[in-house]
Amino acid sequence: MQALHRIRSRLVSGRTRLANQIRGILAEHGIVIARNIAKLRQNLTYMIEGDGNGLSSLVRALVGELKAELAELDQRIAAYDRRIRELYRNNELCQRLGKIEGVGPLSATALMAAVGDRQGFKNGRQFAAWLGLVPKQRSSGGPRSFVWHQQTWRSLPTHLADPCSLARAKGKQDPRSLWLEKLRERRHPNIAAVALANKNARIAWALLSSGEAYNPSLSVGST
Repeated sequence: MQALHRIRSRLVSGRTRLANQIRGILAEHGIVIARNIAKLRQNLTYMIEGDGNGLSSLVRALVGELKAELAELDQRIAAYDRRIRELYRNNELCQRLGKIEGVGPLSATALMAAVGDRQGFKNGRQFAAWLGLVPKQRSSGGPRSFVWHQQTWRSLPTHLADPCSLARAKGKQDPRSLWLEKLRERRHPNIAAVALANKNARIAWALLSSGEAYNPSLSVGST
């Protein structure tokens, strides 16, 4: 799992760099595209197959090559996503994590790999701090016993705070939804998302450490 996520992360980073390079080249020719990879793909198709927005034949050819490279990266990332989903379906612990609202195959397998050595974290707060999901981390500054560097999992907090989970909480009366709704009312949406990611990380650590099944009614009080 760790190897799959590391390789996938490298491919995603490479795709982001490529997309930024394409946007930069187009911006030099007066074409500005929003930082949304779906919109970038749509515009590239139009430029290659349409009138090209006045681009020279050389630039259009270069953009066409970059578009093909982007499509290849999309295919490779999709292949790793399929492998991750297969691991998720065949792993009971990952299935248990998937019961947490907002946690899917990608984040469940990443959590499983990150907390694989339970001895590396004394409690859920320490695990959340390792992911960068606490406002402050107080430590002696001495060496840590964590197995993997936080940078390997820097995208995990984003996956743990699914925006749809925040939206779905509206109007529901269960304890977790009420907690989320009150949080959204008094805090900025970004802060609410981080709080949700923090909560999910602590719950995940508790489930993996205790071997218990997820109980939504207890999730608000979980640490």
